[in-house]
Amino acid sequence: MYSDVRAAEVVSPPTLVEPERGGAPVPKFAYDFTEGNKDLRDLLGGKGANLAEMTNLGLPVPPGFTITSEACRHYLDHGSVPEGLEAEIDEHLTVLERQMGKRLGQPDDPLLVSVRSGAKFSMPGMMETVLNIGLNDESVHGLARQAGNERFAWDSYRRLIQMFGKTVLGIEGEVFEDALDAAKEAKGTTDDLDLDAEDLKRLVKTYKDIVGEHAGRAFPTDPREQMDLAVKAVFESWNAPRAILYRRQERIPADLGTAVNIVAMVFGNMGMDSGTGVAFTRDPASGQSGVYGDYLQNAQGEDVVAGVRNTVPLAELEQIDKKSYDELLQIMETLENHYRDLCDIEFTIERGRLWMLQTRVGKRTAAAAFRIATQLVDQGLIDLDEAVHRVNGEQLAQLMFPRFDESRTDGLERLTQGMNASPGAAVGKAVFTSERAVELAHDGEDVILVRRETTPDDLTGMIAAQGVLTSRGGKTSHAAVVARGMGKTCVCGAEELEIDLKERRFEAPGGVVVEEGDVISIDGGSGAVYLGAVPVVNSPVVEYFEGELAAADGDELVQAVHRLMGHADEQRRLLVRANADNAEDAARARRFGAQGIGLCRTEHMFLGDRRQLVERLILADSAEERQGALDQLAPLQKQDFVEIFEAMDGLPVTVRLIDPPLHEFLPDLTDLSVKVALAGDDADPKDRTLLDAVRRLHEQNPMLGLRGVRLGLVIPGLFAMQVKAIAEAAAERKRAGGDPRPEIMIPLVGAVQELEAIREEALEILTAVKEETGVDVPALIGTMIELPRAALTAGQIAEAAEFFSFGTNDLTQTTWGFSRDDVEASFFGRYLKLGVFGVSPFETLDQEGVGRLMRVAVEEGRRTRPDIKLGICGEHGGDPDSVHFCHDIGLDYVSCSPFRIPVARLEAGRATIESGGSDSR
Repeated sequence: MYSDVRAAEVVSPPTLVEPERGGAPVPKFAYDFTEGNKDLRDLLGGKGANLAEMTNLGLPVPPGFTITSEACRHYLDHGSVPEGLEAEIDEHLTVLERQMGKRLGQPDDPLLVSVRSGAKFSMPGMMETVLNIGLNDESVHGLARQAGNERFAWDSYRRLIQMFGKTVLGIEGEVFEDALDAAKEAKGTTDDLDLDAEDLKRLVKTYKDIVGEHAGRAFPTDPREQMDLAVKAVFESWNAPRAILYRRQERIPADLGTAVNIVAMVFGNMGMDSGTGVAFTRDPASGQSGVYGDYLQNAQGEDVVAGVRNTVPLAELEQIDKKSYDELLQIMETLENHYRDLCDIEFTIERGRLWMLQTRVGKRTAAAAFRIATQLVDQGLIDLDEAVHRVNGEQLAQLMFPRFDESRTDGLERLTQGMNASPGAAVGKAVFTSERAVELAHDGEDVILVRRETTPDDLTGMIAAQGVLTSRGGKTSHAAVVARGMGKTCVCGAEELEIDLKERRFEAPGGVVVEEGDVISIDGGSGAVYLGAVPVVNSPVVEYFEGELAAADGDELVQAVHRLMGHADEQRRLLVRANADNAEDAARARRFGAQGIGLCRTEHMFLGDRRQLVERLILADSAEERQGALDQLAPLQKQDFVEIFEAMDGLPVTVRLIDPPLHEFLPDLTDLSVKVALAGDDADPKDRTLLDAVRRLHEQNPMLGLRGVRLGLVIPGLFAMQVKAIAEAAAERKRAGGDPRPEIMIPLVGAVQELEAIREEALEILTAVKEETGVDVPALIGTMIELPRAALTAGQIAEAAEFFSFGTNDLTQTTWGFSRDDVEASFFGRYLKLGVFGVSPFETLDQEGVGRLMRVAVEEGRRTRPDIKLGICGEHGGDPDSVHFCHDIGLDYVSCSPFRIPVARLEAGRATIESGGSDSR
């Protein structure tokens, strides 16, 4: 996930080139499975690299070759395949035909191949595959004679036309599905297996007619044309809308391209002694060891993951075909020990012979990730550094989400029990289309996407939904695999539900009908489905962080989290502080592992009942009135700081002096104007005075107006009151035996002269409080870097600042020149779609722009003041990728909301491990 994507680079081994053609060396675009290995994922994609690795291990892999991602990138850039690729394909195809003893599409004994996508990062179901390439009206008869099974041959042929029509010719898949359903209805069945050879022959003719009608051309009968068109279609599927959306969701670079694998076909649809399946070396939902996966007799691979027929648990293969089952278990053990991780395996059994079609490091739930990492440490396969590397902050955040309170489900109606495909607690309105899920989610509604089975076209709905419920498929279905990868709750295979997509409702056992819009709850941990909203409680992991549950008393998951968090804390160089504005948040942050407060927003202390005092300050006509208001605010401010210093005793507390423009403490201009206008001559004089003040302070763009340090310079006594309250609170805590460590932060500084003026006043106040109380409480004075000019003149500002804290929310706004509140709803969606942003710069730091400014400020600030303390207090402080960036540029700490502190701690540890050591500055 994050660790892989962050390190993504397109690396083609420079030595792997063919002999010179015409005097110039050219890249090698095709590799036999015997030529590659698992380390060539950049070039061969994950599937091709792992097929090569399994071939090298001597496992039963059908022969084939891989066309590189470099060829794909060339095709996408130029609209044509690179020079020399066709000749390389000819060479490798000739070798493959020699190995198999037959030619592609040979009429009497055809070689058939699959054309499969395979990008560097797993993108389940997002790109294309075409099976049975090489079949036509002649070779289908040869295949039937060789197999001794006419039904099998025609079933394979109809599958080719269906896949080719959808993938290569762009025909809607539902057209073929409708024709298949009509054939089954005419036969009086709902099962594909009940269609005989004659039924399938008629279906092939129907499918060819569909191709002619919808594609404006006949289905191609030349085997090589089929293969070449399929290869190009797989290349093009890299930029299919669903693939783009999935990459954006998973933060996969858009310029990698996909490799294409051409593999000799082996057939799981040759009868009941054949089949296809997916296996996991451990449970991808829980991480427990055992036999996990799905198997489907007399089927081809796509049938399993599509969920169109319900599979049987993999363990049942032992009774169906014990020889293949035993061989598969041995191969699974070999692969897990070789890859030192959970492996996701696709296999086919052809008339009792096992073939391996794919392996990859399997996607897993957050709980499984933590359990598996520690299990592998205990097995001696990896060390703790690698274990921490294999989990990430987003997974940890998922473990902290609430879970259902099982003690309070008695009053709710339990609708059914499905398969616990991806854990979590999800509550929302039932919706039956992805479009409706997106629509309601956009309006702020929580939804559960309900489908018979999901397809890649449902990706938008899955992203929008809180959870996914299907009536078909198992733990290896599309819904399960994608939901686990996204950290979404999923219940699959709830077979008792009769889902009517046209009427947008489902019927549960007992005749209970759930209409679209009705609230349901799904438990991804148990597979239970409830009508209504199930109450939630804190997860055990949150109870552990809160100190309510000792690690020793927790289950395997809590113990795994404790162990990996402990190692991350030992390794990390970055300190982690909290953004907290009151004693309660500060105390919770400390329980969660905060090492101080990096941002205490004092403006939050002026809300509620205190707002009236701020109004008095703003409306004051004289210095005496202004001071009177400040004098009333001062003791309240002091008490706030006393409580926070007590909660954070012995740890630094960075207090930001008031930052937002004063009009935010006053009534809305429009509302007040209407109130005064309607009252006319009877308007309250106070309202009139207030309206004058609101108009006077109103700004067209308050973000760039009278706020931050400018308030301290323009309104005498405001900052002085706050500094004095900080100093007096610290003195009181010290007299009480505490160890307060205040840091005073001046916001929105753009020039060193601004900071010098406030700093001089603050030092005078600190000295005066020391003399009055007899207590010396040193306080650092620094600034928040949130303007580009501040970053570019950091060397000057560091002369007056003992610390910098990067306010990356505002630094992002001022660097990009837009207001977050205004633009996120107006054009961010369009920018993401166009690729201007890969991810919102408010979610993850814009390293090229904002990040470069930060680098400049760090370098120049340290050049002026080598011991300057550097941190970040914007919301990016809890974002995994941003934490890694902060580590890389040498910050001393990150600060984030209390709930994100464990995430930042873990990512700070991972950053140190991935950079090769703790002293990486």
